[in-house]
Amino acid sequence: MENKSTTSAALDQLIENQIAFACWYYPWEARLGLIIGNVSDVRFFDGFDQLNGEAGFVFAPFRITRKSPVILLKPKLYFENFSSDDRLNINDFEAFDQKVENENCTAQSKDEFLKLIENTISEIQKGSLSKVIISRQIPVKRTNSSLGETFFQLHDQTPNAFTFLVNLPVAGIWMGATPEVLIKSEGNLFETVSLAGTQVRKPGTQEYFWSTKDIEEQAFVSRYMLDVFFNFDIHQYKTIGPETMESGKVAHLKTSFFFPAEKIANRLGSFIADLHPTPAVCGLPKDMAAEFIRKEEAFERKYYTGYLGPWRLNQQVSLFVNLRSMEITPDEFILYAGGGITSHSIPEKEWDETNQKAKTLLSVIDPEKTYQ
Repeated sequence: MENKSTTSAALDQLIENQIAFACWYYPWEARLGLIIGNVSDVRFFDGFDQLNGEAGFVFAPFRITRKSPVILLKPKLYFENFSSDDRLNINDFEAFDQKVENENCTAQSKDEFLKLIENTISEIQKGSLSKVIISRQIPVKRTNSSLGETFFQLHDQTPNAFTFLVNLPVAGIWMGATPEVLIKSEGNLFETVSLAGTQVRKPGTQEYFWSTKDIEEQAFVSRYMLDVFFNFDIHQYKTIGPETMESGKVAHLKTSFFFPAEKIANRLGSFIADLHPTPAVCGLPKDMAAEFIRKEEAFERKYYTGYLGPWRLNQQVSLFVNLRSMEITPDEFILYAGGGITSHSIPEKEWDETNQKAKTLLSVIDPEKTYQ
């Protein structure tokens, strides 16, 4: 983009004037997508399947609650490639005045987190649960820096991620750089991804070796995908992987699945409702893992580990899982990071993994600080 400072100032102005918008970069692309709407252009749903027949930018939570509905922003204005040459008149849009319920973030101590992981492993070893994703919040004091500039820094640093910045009624301001596709259109095919297992990214061309725990964790997700396919009568598909995928400061194991779009063309919302949340962000069995998370995590995830992205804009669908993300309140950046816990997990390593994942965001908002 020719003039990022002008464009970042435009994004800051939208935030300052409380105007609903979402902007994003697709992985490996330099085109900035931007959708802006009035309050009347925002829809709230209490079911994932209610997206059937809709179009816009979707921002969906991990678990639907009164405070965290599915949000769809319909476009009053939509740019596939927004630049500083595109003039925005703030007066063309209505501000939204719904108060976002920002709850204070209470950072878990290392000891508290390790104890939770130990309890989770103990529960898994009893035999009813196979895997549970446990996450934590990491609060960082907010500075006066431009959120638009921070967004561009994040994109420059993680070009292979879906980088996003949203400002929406109820949800508030969120920013992130997620490596994980939930589902996207590829011509007459859909692609969905099984992503799990994490290690520190290695510079250069060093070979990656994966542990039994990582391979097992990724296999759980892939098997779950096939169960969802079966439910929707999808019996023919193509796979690529498992292969190593680098993103930000970490690397993951990834398998991509491709299947005919016609299989779910009229039931896409229903397919997403069945698919989400995947074991990569929840666990297995899904209902039991979700209940364990609700009881044991010390906070409400809201939109972290939900999904977001363009939905039927120009007939394209590109949804990504809301990972490597943060909620931005007037006082804090609240980072979210988690990991998959199995019977082979080691609590200390899980703590280290959440810190490594947080570095993707920390390096742009608080580069001087390290977390142990």
